[in-house]
Amino acid sequence: MSDKAVNKSNNKANRPLSKNAQKYLRGIAHDTKPVVTIADKGITKNILLELEVCLDQHELVKVKIRADRDTRQQHIDQILTETNAQKVQSIGQTLTIYRANPKKPLYELPK
Repeated sequence: MSDKAVNKSNNKANRPLSKNAQKYLRGIAHDTKPVVTIADKGITKNILLELEVCLDQHELVKVKIRADRDTRQQHIDQILTETNAQKVQSIGQTLTIYRANPKKPLYELPK
């Protein structure tokens, strides 16, 4: 694959979600339960692997983060950078993230 093709695919994935897309994804995620829980040990290699698998399969994932506010924000930042996912919503201890699957997208996001 050429460098231009790689740059184009990375730019598309890193674009922030539009307000309409966030609203659409929040509506879908409303009834779902958290799939991954981060507790006392923080973010481990296994947690990141599980998040990768969940994002590849579901695209839209809820994460429960059991920590104080400052630590929770550090975990959120680390999750977003490590997984290249986008934050849809964060309420209390629940984080909702989205990463489109380039091979088989499940959701067609509004513009």
